[in-house]
Amino acid sequence: MSVLPFERPDGALTAAVLSHTAFSRAEWAALRASTPLSLTDAEVLRLRGVNEQMSLAEVTDVFLPLSRLLNLHVAAARRLSEVRDTFLGRPLNPAPYVIGIAGSVAVGKSTFARVLRAVLACWPDHPKVELVTTDGFLHPTRVLKERDLMRRKGFPESYDLRQMIDFLGAVKAGAEEVAAPVYSHQTYDIVPGERQVIRRPDILIFEGLNVLQAAGGSTTVASDFFDFSVYLDADEAVIEAWYIERFLLLQATAFQKPSSYFHHYKDLSRPEAIEVARGIWDSINLLNLRDNIAPTRDRARLVLHKDVDHRVDSVKLRRL
Repeated sequence: MSVLPFERPDGALTAAVLSHTAFSRAEWAALRASTPLSLTDAEVLRLRGVNEQMSLAEVTDVFLPLSRLLNLHVAAARRLSEVRDTFLGRPLNPAPYVIGIAGSVAVGKSTFARVLRAVLACWPDHPKVELVTTDGFLHPTRVLKERDLMRRKGFPESYDLRQMIDFLGAVKAGAEEVAAPVYSHQTYDIVPGERQVIRRPDILIFEGLNVLQAAGGSTTVASDFFDFSVYLDADEAVIEAWYIERFLLLQATAFQKPSSYFHHYKDLSRPEAIEVARGIWDSINLLNLRDNIAPTRDRARLVLHKDVDHRVDSVKLRRL
């Protein structure tokens, strides 16, 4: 365990560096202490996404220490909530604990969020854990086309930020029931009339590309409602390779369905498919990563860096 030794050109340590403590995988795994393994191989396999690797070793070394840390954080947040409610003379009513998960396209956020949800739900102190993704808060395809934003999908301007903020605000305010829109990756659009209903969970995991985005003219942003945040990190070239590999797998499976928005890619040869995937990566996803996603990394409470084999190889925990 060490404070990260990054320096500016003038030799001074930056504030961001001073606020983080770095752990090797082994050092982080040791912080599991006596936290029991609560998932099986079959459960991990079920939670794994397309082209995303996950093993019981990853759960043991990465997720169990994280779940222990979060369990302590939830308990502390509840005690603080009790202090506030006692001071105000009102019934004790702790708000849901909200965890933001950020990172690039294809870095493994969806699998990470699902596994984290399963591990956290095994703690008896907070068994009710919900997961919501920001996909549901994208503007419908009709609106994106009207605004010429289809090739900016996933960029901050492609989301209905007001609806997202209203949702998070209601959850954090302790509303008995809050509904989020539902997104279909098959049709590449919001599902009309369908809603995911959230009913006062102990913990809400909120996962998406730009959830740590700083204010850009707005007085309130999504991260204002987070109690903890995680950024999944990997080298650009590694994420690009994962994205292309996932595209090829989807082309052979999901894209073959006539209902798929990407059905027109179904008959591409492998070289053609790789060329298309690389073009999408370079012109859309890499641009979004560099301009909007990666700059939010140091705002996360925890940064998990993944190696080419999808395993987390290092951890940074923000100290401030």
